[in-house]
Amino acid sequence: MFNRRTITIVKRELKAKLFSKTFIIMTLLVPVFIFGLFGIQIFIYSVSEEENPNLLIVSETENISRRLKNEFDEYSEVKSGNYRISYETLDTSAFAERLKGLKADLLSETLTGVVYVPEAALANKNVKYYSPNPSNQALFNKIKPGINKALINIYFEDKKLTREEVDYARNNVDITGYRITKDQKVEEEGVGNLVALFLFSFLLYMALIFSGQTTMHSVVEEKSSRIVEVLLSSVSSTELMAGKIIGVVITEVVQMIIWLLPVILLITTSWFVLPADIIFKLDLNFILYFLFNYTIALFTFVGLFATVGAIFDNPQDAQSGVWPLMILVIFPFLIAISLQSNPQSSVAKITSLLPFTSLLVMPARLTLVQVPSLEVIASVVINLAVLFAIFPLAGKIYRVGIMVTGKKPKWSEVRRWLKIKS
Repeated sequence: MFNRRTITIVKRELKAKLFSKTFIIMTLLVPVFIFGLFGIQIFIYSVSEEENPNLLIVSETENISRRLKNEFDEYSEVKSGNYRISYETLDTSAFAERLKGLKADLLSETLTGVVYVPEAALANKNVKYYSPNPSNQALFNKIKPGINKALINIYFEDKKLTREEVDYARNNVDITGYRITKDQKVEEEGVGNLVALFLFSFLLYMALIFSGQTTMHSVVEEKSSRIVEVLLSSVSSTELMAGKIIGVVITEVVQMIIWLLPVILLITTSWFVLPADIIFKLDLNFILYFLFNYTIALFTFVGLFATVGAIFDNPQDAQSGVWPLMILVIFPFLIAISLQSNPQSSVAKITSLLPFTSLLVMPARLTLVQVPSLEVIASVVINLAVLFAIFPLAGKIYRVGIMVTGKKPKWSEVRRWLKIKS
């Protein structure tokens, strides 16, 4: 399969891709896009707060209302006029009638929301919020500390505690994580590895989807324009498929190395200095593993996408037939980015060892925790076994499909292609 003719196809692919405008543009724009994506998220988070909210806080007792007003009057947003808060004292039945009269103001957004703090909140801290937008987490994050402090002050006011004891009671617990490494070092954990989780997972996901789709459309175009017939006059279909896939893999690995150069420089040199809480706790071994794993993933998915391209005559049919492969990339990506909650969960451990899913989940786990070497090796072996198992099958489909033109083949017909002897 790998001979002089295959090398010629590889050179053709490299020449067509490495020096193409698409390769240059993608190489330059992807880092900009990634940093822009993080920037947009930060911007959206910063502006997601309610603009000049107008709140009515209703409580059952004058004492609660007074304490709430004392707390919120200290807010910089209230002092600056960005938050307008008014207070009323009503019992439960009177509040129900009052709320009926406020519905028009709430729906017209003259009033942002109504916060009801019953006397029972002193025991259960259950506060109610009425609004057309009852899930306004940005607003909740602002007002909850003030309400909590007021309730705690009232609860402890007859308990004969000092001011310092009350301040201690109303402070939230702050947990700082420390990583215990295999060499028994203790390192404070920041957000750097969470950033790495999203960075490497997104790069894998985007690169696999883009390279797979590009290869599929390239095969469809060559088939529909009859270019493939000219190529097959000098090489076999197996050599054509192998050369095309190897060329794409080399191109994409080169591109990934270029994208990772800033990260490599960060972890191997002191040229760049980041704040201590966002430093990547990664080493060069992880980068080497990531590139090796990425190479396996490329061979696997590019081969499968090329096979789908060989089945169909036009991009529309190919796009409708590629959705199972898209799921094999999207599903592991969703698992990978959810690992921030617990990278050592049963789901994380199982999916990091399953075929296809482990290609994205295992690198994600490695950014957050030290995975046992046996699990990493097992993941690599499983993925290599899957690669060598599916390639002969993909080759059979490609060999037959690339020459079949006309009507769209049914999947039952594609299954029959697998039974054709070489």
